[in-house]
Parts: sequence; C-alpha cells; structure tokens
Amino acid sequence: MLKIEPVRTDAQARAVEPLAWAFMAWLRDRYPDMLAEIEAYYAAQNFTECARDVRRTYGPPKGEALLASLDGTPVGIVMFKDKGDRICEMNRMFVDPSARGHGVGRALVEQLIRIATDQGFRRMRLSALDRHDEALLLYRKMGFGPDTMGDLEGTPDDPRVVSLMLDLTA
Repeated sequence: MLKIEPVRTDAQARAVEPLAWAFMAWLRDRYPDMLAEIEAYYAAQNFTECARDVRRTYGPPKGEALLASLDGTPVGIVMFKDKGDRICEMNRMFVDPSARGHGVGRALVEQLIRIATDQGFRRMRLSALDRHDEALLLYRKMGFGPDTMGDLEGTPDDPRVVSLMLDLTA
C-alpha cells in the first residue's frame, strides 16, 4: 500500500536522508560528465544540512517535504519551497528504483501540487537536467510547460537545464 505523508517527525526526517543521498548517487551515475557542476550546485545549497533535516529548509510555513512509503518502506521524496510572490519551487523528486512503476512519483507530485494550491501558491516551478527523462515525462504529463519567468535563482545557466512551470490557478 502506498502512503504519502508530510515530513513532521524525527523518524520521517531520518527516513528522508538516505533517499536524498540516493538521489545524489543517481545524479552522479546519470551525469558522470557533470560531476564538478553537480557538486558545486549542491554545495551552494547546503545539501548535507538539508538532507540531515529537511524540515528546516522545506518545512511549513515556507515549504513542504513529502515522504512516500510503499508497504511501510520509505521509497520516495519530493519537496517545495516558497520563492516569494506566491510562487514555489519543486525540489528533490526521487523514487527508489525498487519502487518505480507503482505510481509513487505521480502520487508524490499530485500531493505536492494539492498542498501548494491549498497554501495559496499560484505557480510551481522546477528545474531538472535534460537526462531526467522519466521525471520530465511525468512533469509534462501533469501539465508542466516551459517556464517563461526566467532562470530560477541558484539554477545554473546551462542548456542542459530544463525549466518548467505549472499554473496552479488553472
């Protein structure tokens, strides 16, 4: 059974940390030609500290972190943070390879969109590297389109970065 929960407890935060590091390992494997850029980007975002307790960076009222469990085992994460002007940014979408094909990614994104909408956000933005094929396909199927607002703060100006946006008022 799939369960999606907001990260509120120490136990949930501890369950997110290995998934966040698995996401980093996946990035390194998928993009061996970009290791220096990836390391610099995540160092600038204090990834180690954020992975240790996502509630500080992504907890309410300025964001949300969701944890997906499949049959009681933590298998996925996704987060958003407030970027101002009723715009939020989705981050760290990751589903463990053992859980792919069970609708975990879709359920995480759907729940994150519901929460952002309920909190009054008008737009959700995200950026992903161009070889995030599975995630980019999911985002587009869920209505995300080209981000016409310009570069996201902290996102490298790189043609390999795909920026997408979803209008939450539609």
